[in-house]
Amino acid sequence: MSASTTAVPKTKAEWLAALNSLPSTPDNIPAFFFSHGSPALVWPENVPHPRMGDLMKSGGPKSPLAQFLAEFGPTLLEKYQPKGILVFSAHWESEGQFQVTDYGNDQPLLMDYYGFHPALYELKFKSRGDSALSNRVVELFEGAGLSARTTKESEPRGEDGRGYPGPGLDHGVFVPFRIMFGNEFTDVPIVEATIDGSLDPEKNWKVGQAVAQLRKEGILILAGGLMVHTFQDFSAFSEDTAKPIYKEWHSAILSAVQEPSAEARKKALIYLVNHKGFRKAHPREEHFVPLYVGAGAGDNGEAKILDGTYGTPTFAFGL
Repeated sequence: MSASTTAVPKTKAEWLAALNSLPSTPDNIPAFFFSHGSPALVWPENVPHPRMGDLMKSGGPKSPLAQFLAEFGPTLLEKYQPKGILVFSAHWESEGQFQVTDYGNDQPLLMDYYGFHPALYELKFKSRGDSALSNRVVELFEGAGLSARTTKESEPRGEDGRGYPGPGLDHGVFVPFRIMFGNEFTDVPIVEATIDGSLDPEKNWKVGQAVAQLRKEGILILAGGLMVHTFQDFSAFSEDTAKPIYKEWHSAILSAVQEPSAEARKKALIYLVNHKGFRKAHPREEHFVPLYVGAGAGDNGEAKILDGTYGTPTFAFGL
């Protein structure tokens, strides 16, 4: 079956079937790109959300994305029993030297968003880090010729955190992880690392390749972003209101992921930045390039669409 005709899971029944079909391989865990959503995912039910209709429909607490994440997390834990989680977020990038969190128990959270309801600045997500995993990530980066270092809780993310003060896991991590793993998740340590701030597809592919060995060491690699991320056209967030150019862009991404060979898949994924809808969907591409980190970490196997919902897909690489 060709890439263009392969069925894409878009309903709950279909993506549940896709999740169930993932191989249970704790000694060779696939790498994943997942849609991390926004703070709207955990918007309190009793709080009004004026002017956010399209965003709430596609990424609110009752959205398909929220429903998918609630099944995605438990599936990953059940099938892979990970010893740790390495996560890359669109909200943390660095140039010249990669950074890796080395926090202790009860990791801090970075509320790196503006203009939301006060309740969203009181969110909690209890998790723990692991120095051994943090140092192993640095070791792998340096082994691939990439400069890297760990960061402590006492160190603000500063410019490398896109200008937000303080340390902590950003909302591209703790918001979806609350849904995936619960408000308290200390059984499995979590470490966050930066994406390449050049936002270059090939460089971010190499970031994924650098840490791919962790998959054989029991570490789950998750790279989070969004396939449509523009505040210049809020209608783009919902399939019901999105212009054709955004839907064509989304379809092109799905087709690229479905290319049957690893070589063809990489070529198609890299070429996406030339698509006429790319810059419309991503005025700045930081939410798109985590796709290359996930694909790079799993470029030695097959790929699978787990959820093909417009704008918020999730893919598995290295099957």
